[in-house]
Amino acid sequence: MHKFYINYFNMKNSNYIINGVLIVAVIVLFILQFTGRRADSKNSENADSLTVSTDIQLPIAYIRTDSLLTNYKFYNDLNNALMKKIEDRGLNLRKKEERFQKEYLDYQEKAQRNLFISPERRQQEENRLLTLQKELQDYSDQTNKEMASESDKMQRQLQDTIVYTIKLFNTPKKYEFIFSNTGTDNLFYADDSYDITQEIIDLLNARYVPSK
Repeated sequence: MHKFYINYFNMKNSNYIINGVLIVAVIVLFILQFTGRRADSKNSENADSLTVSTDIQLPIAYIRTDSLLTNYKFYNDLNNALMKKIEDRGLNLRKKEERFQKEYLDYQEKAQRNLFISPERRQQEENRLLTLQKELQDYSDQTNKEMASESDKMQRQLQDTIVYTIKLFNTPKKYEFIFSNTGTDNLFYADDSYDITQEIIDLLNARYVPSK
């Protein structure tokens, strides 16, 4: 049976470039904005003496996706439920495989010892085993298909819930950009002051009511 993995928020390589460009663009925009204000207030001073304050807080933030999922109760409940379904289906599949293997070995032993009463009876047994084998393969394929569908459904539920909560968190608008970050996939470095992961986790868990 194939194994299934929940990979939430898969980002294509092109996103790295886009996110990088957006960050640079925002930083440049605000540097120009604040240095422009300083120039207006100090027209008598030389433009080369202008400096950007290190206290400027840009309206951007990022969320550590791996930490968010690890600490999000809804994700853990969904993941545990999915793993339980996969384990149950896997157990049923193994039982069917063991049954088929036993009957196939019985057939081989009878064939080697020439215990079938007629060639027709032997052919009937071969046909029955072929039918069992096809049913086993169909069950395995159907199981894989259903578990993949369950995994996709789980990812959509998570994405919808997280995106909605982030929008709620950002109302009234606090940030112009909120980035997703896992390891160094999107951000090689970001100051901790822009990290809003724990705030989003707290809001997600506060809104989550486990189903009985």
